[in-house]
Amino acid sequence: MAHAANKTTPSTSEAPLKALSVSEILAASPDADWRAPDPANTLYMDLAGGRVVIELAPRFAPEHVANIRALARGHFWDGLSIYRAQDNFVVQFGDPDAGEAGARSLGDARARLPAEFERPAAGLSFTAIPDRDGWAPQVGFVDGFPAARDPASGQAWMTHCYGTLGAGRDMAADSSNGAELYVVIGQSPRQLDRNITVLGRVVRGMELLSSTQRGPEPMGVYEDAAQRTPIKAIRLASEVPTGQREHLQLLRTDSATFAALTEARRNRRDDWYKASAGHIDLCNIPLPVREAPSPLR
Repeated sequence: MAHAANKTTPSTSEAPLKALSVSEILAASPDADWRAPDPANTLYMDLAGGRVVIELAPRFAPEHVANIRALARGHFWDGLSIYRAQDNFVVQFGDPDAGEAGARSLGDARARLPAEFERPAAGLSFTAIPDRDGWAPQVGFVDGFPAARDPASGQAWMTHCYGTLGAGRDMAADSSNGAELYVVIGQSPRQLDRNITVLGRVVRGMELLSSTQRGPEPMGVYEDAAQRTPIKAIRLASEVPTGQREHLQLLRTDSATFAALTEARRNRRDDWYKASAGHIDLCNIPLPVREAPSPLR
């Protein structure tokens, strides 16, 4: 009589493998999954409470980024202020007298730039996320920046998430020059996408901006100049001595670690969660930052 081969049957009482937490995923990440921001495309915004580190996105807004570099080298923002803090929206900084007789000189920077609301998607390495978006046909990341694209039009653009840096403008699309900047401190105002030039994001120090005292309604512009938050300086990291720089690394958004982190956040299996969403919004995906293991030269 034939006998069946011996088989090992898993016990139904065995507990399922515990899902890795975000911290465990990051702890196991290889160094190759991290990158150092380019000092020539990094701004240091020094406030009384500390430093805000901003990464610029020249692939999306090359002319605005070039102008911002010129403004920073000319110390345009030094001694100016955050003069607007609108609840659940943005903080804005620059010259509150812009456009008036007493406005600060732009120095070598240009007074007017073309609108850079979107760019051709061709040539961009786009890492799409698996979930649908209500604002664009596809969303994901390009070089660490939240972005969207439309295969039908062949265009791509940066999106307004928490920490996004944009260039304030007037009614005309081409009325921005990068001197008046804002950072999103509230729920993602995605209705602004493709209506204003987005040119970077805060990578460290958001707490210094999001905790700013709110100005009065409707726009959050301070009526009393004493309420403004003074800016000590805004400089390019490349203009700061190496010993005074922030030695940071950003998780690559095209890495296996980032893909695992995104999946862990969209399907939370922590003991605390009783229902897993199985979905994540573009602006809710964390973008980890860490201190470099050793100073980067």
